[in-house]
Amino acid sequence: MTNLPEPRVAASADVDERAVVGAGSVIWHLAQIRENALVGEECVIGRGAYIGPGTRLGRRCKVQNYALLYEPAVLEDGVFIGPAVVFTNDYYPRAVNPDGSLKDASDWEAVGVTVREGASLGARSVVVAPATIGRWALVAAGAVVTKDVPDFALVAGVPARRIGWVGRAGAPLERQGDEWVCPRSGERFHEVRGALRNAEG
Repeated sequence: MTNLPEPRVAASADVDERAVVGAGSVIWHLAQIRENALVGEECVIGRGAYIGPGTRLGRRCKVQNYALLYEPAVLEDGVFIGPAVVFTNDYYPRAVNPDGSLKDASDWEAVGVTVREGASLGARSVVVAPATIGRWALVAAGAVVTKDVPDFALVAGVPARRIGWVGRAGAPLERQGDEWVCPRSGERFHEVRGALRNAEG
């Protein structure tokens, strides 16, 4: 039994009756939540954001103004999506078929973006599906992600490349001998074959 309040939905928001919005969530002005989407508890969906059909958000996610999350995106708990972030969902986008007829839902298969627990995507970044953003990773503002991002990776650029590591607090990790250390939390990591592992296991 939850003690969270009922979700708050702005009058100008468009939430389909088949969507599910968890307790304690806030849906701001002009946001659109499509059919069969699931927004977990205590999420914040900003002004003008779009959550596509069947898209799934975990608990305590923040989707900032005008972000576009096209189906079938999946966000785990505690994900941050910055303003105007875009997830694509089509390998070969076209408005029409080779014969000139308008494409419809039967003419293509949607591919999705997955964002793991605690990851953050900076303003105006783009993720080209299919791709997975690892746990607690940080995608810099304006980056274009074209492949999977490892856990705790800091990626930037077009196309995005790893330029460092970040901890759960979001700050870049500092190299100390054979370890990477978070300057905020003191959490310590080892780098093993291009992946980061908590030093305490």
